[in-house]
Amino acid sequence: MDETLDEPPTSAVFLDNCHFSQVIFNNVEKFYVPGGDITCYYTLTQHIAPRRKDWVGIFRVGWKTTREYYTFMWAPFPVDLGGDSVVQQQIQFRAYYLPKDDEYYQFCYVDEEGVVRGASVPFQFRAETEDDILVVTTQGEVEEIEQQNKDLLKENKELKESCLCLQKQNLGLQEELRLAQEKMKELEGEVCFLQTGNLELRRAQELQAGEMSSAQMNLASVREQNLTLGKENKELQKGLESLRSSCEKLELEGNFLKEENKRLTEQNGCKERELQQFKEHNQEVSSEKEQLENRLKTTLDHMDQLQSQVLNQEKEMESLVQMDHDKTEHLEHLKEENRQLRITVTEQKEQEEKLEQCLEDLKVTEAGMALHLQHKQHQNRDLAKELEEKNHLFQILQRKKDEIDEKNLRLRQENNELLMRLSESSDYSARVAVPLAQVPTRPPESANLLFGNPYYNSLESSAVNVPSVKKCPLCHEVFSDDIGPRQYEDHVRSHILDCPFCDETFGDKQVYDDHMYCHSLE
Repeated sequence: MDETLDEPPTSAVFLDNCHFSQVIFNNVEKFYVPGGDITCYYTLTQHIAPRRKDWVGIFRVGWKTTREYYTFMWAPFPVDLGGDSVVQQQIQFRAYYLPKDDEYYQFCYVDEEGVVRGASVPFQFRAETEDDILVVTTQGEVEEIEQQNKDLLKENKELKESCLCLQKQNLGLQEELRLAQEKMKELEGEVCFLQTGNLELRRAQELQAGEMSSAQMNLASVREQNLTLGKENKELQKGLESLRSSCEKLELEGNFLKEENKRLTEQNGCKERELQQFKEHNQEVSSEKEQLENRLKTTLDHMDQLQSQVLNQEKEMESLVQMDHDKTEHLEHLKEENRQLRITVTEQKEQEEKLEQCLEDLKVTEAGMALHLQHKQHQNRDLAKELEEKNHLFQILQRKKDEIDEKNLRLRQENNELLMRLSESSDYSARVAVPLAQVPTRPPESANLLFGNPYYNSLESSAVNVPSVKKCPLCHEVFSDDIGPRQYEDHVRSHILDCPFCDETFGDKQVYDDHMYCHSLE
């Protein structure tokens, strides 16, 4: 018991915060005989993770905190500890450290944080007495105990069936939970895929924003070139008024493109081709404007071409606006789908939490049912043991009753013989000597009687004194010669006792009392 020199880890945690179903104590006796070592058997369920500083203590019934232990032993760390398996363990407490009084105690399993994880049924330390073995009961009580045993067996069977049903429901819920987890993983994969797509769309939008800014810079440079051309070509202002008007239109369209490009930065789409065409078109415009310096005379002819190009550009811009609108609608649709997926994932998480709570409740219920079933099994074993002892006692009493009935039968026969002899006692009044050979000797079977023949000595003495006086064979009272036979016979009959329960008659008070005691045991 060297391990008890160290103080175990305790705490001021109260009973409300303890979990008594995680460790189950097995084969706990009602009492243990003082002076001997005791072995504590317990089972570690899958709900507890054993640690090195766990310990098992003996507590007096009525304890409030784990600091109130009487003695303790460090719990051995299991070698083959599985994930979902139960482990059988045992600890031996030495007799020197056990309590010496007859109070009720119980085993408690305490983890290294000082929290109780399991408790046993109460037991005592006391010596075994005869009161624990010899129990006198009637046949009605025996039948009542047998009926209770049958009811307990029936209840045990129903509990086993309900336990099987609960285990099947538990398996079904675990399967549903597994399917829900797989579906949740699939949804998480889809969400990751959508998030990746959104990141790619944002990157494309940023690229498009950069390209649009470069296009705006190009438009600004074109505007500056137009202004310089206007200053240098004042002489050709009249001919270039239409060109300036077209340039102003291009500026307005450029501003419109700026606004549209800002909107495109918040949307998703692939516009690389359109932007490339727009760049090429801007390059063509700039090249045409550069050629205006060299071909001032042919600008009027080129104006028609520019107008046609402007019309084409307007059509292209309309198509770009339509494509931007379609992309916006598609992006809104994707956002709505993403929101629906998030709602679905949230609902799945809530269902998973509910399933986990249901599983926890089922596990607690199953542990409680197992404890109740174990308690019922202990009661069944105790009742079976008591029934066996009572049956043994009943057989002993039955044998004693048979012996007493046999003795009563013999006594009845002797009484009948005695009454027959008394009826012939009228010959004594005539003082007729009776030969000693006719006096009945002690029957050989009287040696086997428990109390012997109460009339044998009296008959012997009467046989010796027959020739002289009348003497009562029961009380040995001597009567005078002038007493009548009727009075003498009435006196002898006054000593005979009749049983009120059967037809037995007795001449000895002690035998009669023993016979009445046998009737009281039935």
